[in-house]
Amino acid sequence: MPLKDRLSLTTETGSWIGELPVSSRYTAGVAAEKFFVALRDKGQFLGSRCEVCGESYVPPKQYCEKCMTELPESSWVKVGPEGTVESWTVVHIGLDGKRLAEPELVGLIRLDGATTAIVHRLGGVKPCDLCIGIRVRPVLKPEKKREGAITDILYFQPAAKKR
Repeated sequence: MPLKDRLSLTTETGSWIGELPVSSRYTAGVAAEKFFVALRDKGQFLGSRCEVCGESYVPPKQYCEKCMTELPESSWVKVGPEGTVESWTVVHIGLDGKRLAEPELVGLIRLDGATTAIVHRLGGVKPCDLCIGIRVRPVLKPEKKREGAITDILYFQPAAKKR
């Protein structure tokens, strides 16, 4: 059975033997591509705001996940760059399944002006100094080394306290 066929009965399911014919290329999509270009070229974070329900997405979406309203480019807004840590954890195992030489801190960060959050590394802070609600700011790669990817953000670090 081809991968795109639709099943009408659960008894029609089967198993796949061998390798899945999946391309290793990944496209970020129209909205995410513009997000990454703005990050690369201007060091800016963009989000899209739904005028119907008020949800603000980072990275931008083309449709609101809450009410399914189309989010045209005119709905895009600058967000951040600072944000708030909503949650965090210490990671001991890398994406390759192997133990990391040094544990990494990863946070769920809601950028100012957004109602959604992104997951990214935290740096310049020890676990004992982290707490939910701490303010953070991004540390970006130098402009000439940015590639238009999430890795253009090296990490988020605690923001300087305002006096």
